[in-house]
Amino acid sequence: MPVEIVATIPSSLQSNDHPYLNGAWQPLFEEVDATDLEVIGRIPEEIDGIYLRNTENQIHQPIGRYHPFEGDGMLHMLAIKQGKARYRNRFVKTEAFFAEQSAGKALWAGLMEPAHKSLRPGVGPQGHLKDASSTDVVVHAGRVLSTFYQCGKGYQLDPHTLENLGCAPWVPEAGVSAHCKVDLATGELLFFNYGKDAPYLHYGVVNAQQELVHYTAIPLPGMRSPHDMAFSKNFAIFNDFPMFPDAELQAQGRYVVRFHKEMRSRFAIIPRRGTADDVRWFETEPTYVLHFLNAYEDGDEVIVDGYFQEDPMPRQGSSACAQVAPGYQHMMAFLDQHAFRPRLHRWHFNLKTGNTREYDLDQRVLEFGTINQSYCGKPYRYVYSAIPTPGWFLFSGLLKHDLQGGGSQEVLFGEGRFGSESPFVPRLGSTSEDDGYLISFITDLNEKRSECVLFDAKHLAAGPICRIILPHQICSGTHAYWADGASLGAASE
Repeated sequence: MPVEIVATIPSSLQSNDHPYLNGAWQPLFEEVDATDLEVIGRIPEEIDGIYLRNTENQIHQPIGRYHPFEGDGMLHMLAIKQGKARYRNRFVKTEAFFAEQSAGKALWAGLMEPAHKSLRPGVGPQGHLKDASSTDVVVHAGRVLSTFYQCGKGYQLDPHTLENLGCAPWVPEAGVSAHCKVDLATGELLFFNYGKDAPYLHYGVVNAQQELVHYTAIPLPGMRSPHDMAFSKNFAIFNDFPMFPDAELQAQGRYVVRFHKEMRSRFAIIPRRGTADDVRWFETEPTYVLHFLNAYEDGDEVIVDGYFQEDPMPRQGSSACAQVAPGYQHMMAFLDQHAFRPRLHRWHFNLKTGNTREYDLDQRVLEFGTINQSYCGKPYRYVYSAIPTPGWFLFSGLLKHDLQGGGSQEVLFGEGRFGSESPFVPRLGSTSEDDGYLISFITDLNEKRSECVLFDAKHLAAGPICRIILPHQICSGTHAYWADGASLGAASE
């Protein structure tokens, strides 16, 4: 395959035995363009668009103990059209990226170190984290948007070239959290941010012209760390979970999160252009939800699906991973989905009576789900969840649920092969909700390479219909997105 090395980013990273700087999490420093990729099988010609994945790809030797969520953002893109694919990857050129490249070293300590170890002020409720823009990625208004879960600036890139375009012009001073939601029906982007000062949570709407058209507070009783939101046709849904920093320790400058199992969870339902006065609160069982799947309306009810954590605060040493260096036991437990035990769950909120009810849709440990994006905010049938690998922040397969007909299908990636959140790719001219494909980057530790796999969403258990070999092994990461070619605008090259 023809591969052009566009840049090699200088790194100060030293050899080490950190579990999340090796193996499937081995950082990559080359930016490349590649065409005529080797394909095992056949790429369907009924696909047109781009698959994006954001990864945490650390460049410099960390200050103290490293947590993988702090790695520098690197986007990987596979563009598919008329049965052919091209690949490229680029670092997200954040202000922190340029600052550390200029210094030749890390400037920010992370989650596992006290604030005073950072050499510069940072973001997040702790105030000392690097805005790595390495958590999430979506496409809105013809531009790629990369975001950080601790509320950074939000960086845009060209969807054809991955050229960095700087900060999104609409982002408020308080920043933007990961998990902005793109409503394909309206062209709107819904977002939120949170922080350590009252009212602690804000919600905003950006239109298809990239104009901030709505921004309002959603007051909370104190500092929280919401990770995700949901939306239906007429409402946005937020949360107040009983897991938040200890106020007394926070006053002493220490950031220590506690799960208050004696408290109830709360959900806020607000009209999509509503204000704080319009918020309706509903109480549910105590938990924490890292990711929601979808929400929709059914008569007087708003129905929300997501992954209910059985144990949001796992004990140190509860991870199934045996490869733990001293001082990393707590981190390993908080990266092991089998320690949290998240399961597919449904909440019903009755806007007329104020009543709630909730129940599991599946008892298995699952997370990082996707759906057909055309059904976001609407009644839907199919869910595609990632199967977590015990002991690790890695995924070893996919599970498809039929929420209406019942039943499920499963596919495993194979021994030593780890995938990611797998977006749904609609087939051109598709006629049903699951008429399309699932797409995922796979890291193969046996071959020391990565590839992109495509599965027929109707027949997931049959395995991949094609494997597209990438020019290098990519570092693992978090979230991914599929954007149809028609939504991207004209190419700039």
